[in-house]
Amino acid sequence: MEKLLIEGGHQLRGTVRVSGAKNSAVALLPATILAGGEVTIEGLPNISDIDTLKLLLEDIGGTVSQVGDDVTIDSSKMIAMPLPNGRVKKLRASYYFMGAMLGRFKKAVIGLPGGCDLGPRPIDQHIKGFEALGAEVTNEQGAIYLRAEKLTGAKIYLDVVSVGATINIMLAAVRAEGKTVIENAAKEPEIIDVATLLNSMGANIKGAGTDVIRIEGTEELGGCKHTIIPDRIEAGTYTIIAATKGEEVVIDNVIPTHLESLTAKLREMGVVIEEDGDSLLVRGNRKLTGVDIKTLVYPGFPTDLQQPFTALLTQASGTSIVSDTIYQARFKHVDELRRMNAKIKVEGSSAVISGVTPLEGAKVKASDLRAGASLVVAGLMANGVTEIVGIEHIERGYDQITEKLTSLGAHIWREQMTEEDKRLFQNA
Repeated sequence: MEKLLIEGGHQLRGTVRVSGAKNSAVALLPATILAGGEVTIEGLPNISDIDTLKLLLEDIGGTVSQVGDDVTIDSSKMIAMPLPNGRVKKLRASYYFMGAMLGRFKKAVIGLPGGCDLGPRPIDQHIKGFEALGAEVTNEQGAIYLRAEKLTGAKIYLDVVSVGATINIMLAAVRAEGKTVIENAAKEPEIIDVATLLNSMGANIKGAGTDVIRIEGTEELGGCKHTIIPDRIEAGTYTIIAATKGEEVVIDNVIPTHLESLTAKLREMGVVIEEDGDSLLVRGNRKLTGVDIKTLVYPGFPTDLQQPFTALLTQASGTSIVSDTIYQARFKHVDELRRMNAKIKVEGSSAVISGVTPLEGAKVKASDLRAGASLVVAGLMANGVTEIVGIEHIERGYDQITEKLTSLGAHIWREQMTEEDKRLFQNA
């Protein structure tokens, strides 16, 4: 096992290109099950979650081939193979196999999903949607069983705005008989991306990106080519990094409107950000002003950027308050930032950050994907060397992060973990 080491304090300059959106990719790949033919997705990120999903598609009979960042899936020989555990446990987004397999085969057996431990994240809204479409859903021996004689379009109101439930219901509904209406749907760009793929396959989806999505069921779908959108969370993470350590950093391959909630807050802190088509030019500021943020569903401030942003706020003057309304347990990074001398206290679903506090390099552990990103941000700002274990979490969502940061001038590298590191990894 490896650890990540970062020598902080170095100024960054240059251009970093953002990869395809992880949160789109983990739904686009299962969506190819519905095609019954060849689908090519262009620009996929090189991350471990994608590797897991490709293996899952092969487990049910798919043929997967890859050239560079483009992946082609032939789903013509897929079968409704049960996926009760194993790889399913590695990522939460494996639940998209439920909607896709239910839509195509009218049955599925999927183990309860894994992924980052962010506290309770129930899938009751997914199940509510499947049942409304005519499926019987049971939990048997730790796996979800879905069965339907047929799927029939329905009007479905989501009690909670949920990206996962919105996409999963879309996946099942595109092959249902009649019209489905999803009300109080999530509006994230990744939902539009999935709807675009499905429509290219022959589906009839209208309203993606609004709170009401209308789907006319289609008996069969076919193959297509689709280019994934840029990853707004990766783009946001590099924008945060550039906010303090960047002289002039260009974030390339972005959709600026996807980042408006972040860039507005960074400008409020004193960061200079210039938009130029599909890129951002960021000039860092050593005298940042503290701000308060509250995570909200899109287009509000994304919960996936809360943890990296919290690390940034340790270098802003005054007191800042970060409130997470999406995942209240998403403050596991705070104890690790405290090891680095951060002055943060957690009060319920909020963190109170006092700055400016000089950070010191330390041995820390990434407990989940975005917590790992926050430790990378902190390590780049800290005095001395920061050692991060648990980097497999980071690799789930950031394509070639070591190489990209090195190209900007960061001093970041990998080493094999020592026995002491392994004890920290096991006991922390």
